[in-house]
Amino acid sequence: MTRAIAIAAVLASASSAQAGIMRITEWMYSGSTSEYIEFCNIGVTPTDMTGWSYDDSTQTPGSVDLSLFGMVMPGECVILAESTAGAFNSGWSLGGTVKIIGGNTENLGRNDEINLYNYRGDLIDRLTYGDQTFPGTIRTQNFSGWVSADGFGENDLSDWTLSSIGDLQGSVMSAQGDIGSPGRHVPNIPEPSSLALLGLGAVALFRRRR
Repeated sequence: MTRAIAIAAVLASASSAQAGIMRITEWMYSGSTSEYIEFCNIGVTPTDMTGWSYDDSTQTPGSVDLSLFGMVMPGECVILAESTAGAFNSGWSLGGTVKIIGGNTENLGRNDEINLYNYRGDLIDRLTYGDQTFPGTIRTQNFSGWVSADGFGENDLSDWTLSSIGDLQGSVMSAQGDIGSPGRHVPNIPEPSSLALLGLGAVALFRRRR
């Protein structure tokens, strides 16, 4: 195998591992502006959310249709809100730049679950939460919770952080006094040592394939 082909294979392998990955990245179960859930594409290719759906702890694919999100680009975040899309956009001063599906009636409770399904009804991501069910974890009332890159898809509340103004996500206060960063997500940047290990892994793979 030539060096160019080996390197291409390494890059293709890395890309396929991150292709079109939708994840739950932020949520607020009770807010003066609106409760909401944020889904972001943390992969490197677009994801068509036609036929995708959300449900709470009843775990029923198809309960809330997310098709209106359409094509979600890499790095793009979309919002499912209880309020109307217009009211949510205005309350958070989003300027119409974020895709919002409003009028969600599958409301979240203090102790509940968020389930994201693809067009086949396969479970893509799940977050089971509740400060009463899991004492010591965050309570997202008027403050959203956001997940670090290490916690993507892990369904582990220890990976979630309560929003504060000026945090890693650039959280702000809504017109109604809620704190969050709906419509954007800043993943953790790997430490230099982690990047070095990734580079060494690619070199090792190249050497094995030679």
